[in-house]
Amino acid sequence: MTERQVLQPTAAHPITITPTGRRVTVTVGGAIVAQTDDALTLQESTYPAVQYIPRTDVVSETLTRSASTTYCPYKGEANYYHVGGIEDAVWTYEQPYPAVADIAGHLAFYPDKAVIHLA
Repeated sequence: MTERQVLQPTAAHPITITPTGRRVTVTVGGAIVAQTDDALTLQESTYPAVQYIPRTDVVSETLTRSASTTYCPYKGEANYYHVGGIEDAVWTYEQPYPAVADIAGHLAFYPDKAVIHLA
């Protein structure tokens, strides 16, 4: 098995994690699947900001574990969930690398598969 590369955020590829400070509501097919005042905003390099929602603020009954995984050299291995019949709509880093440890226990939704509203 090939050793996976592990990279640290740098000035050239920064990653910041900050409290969102606003209510985040996520809907799929019109149904609320997550709502929180405790979201974290992860900003990685020039990518769009991502809302990471505490797992406790997601309606767990809407989640079905997927067999999909991906790897990010900055964050670690991501696991996926289906939501309301939409495949791989959610991802989570169950054991994120130390540089992004704050996102442990949080889930993120793909904005093209769910509606993410900040109020």
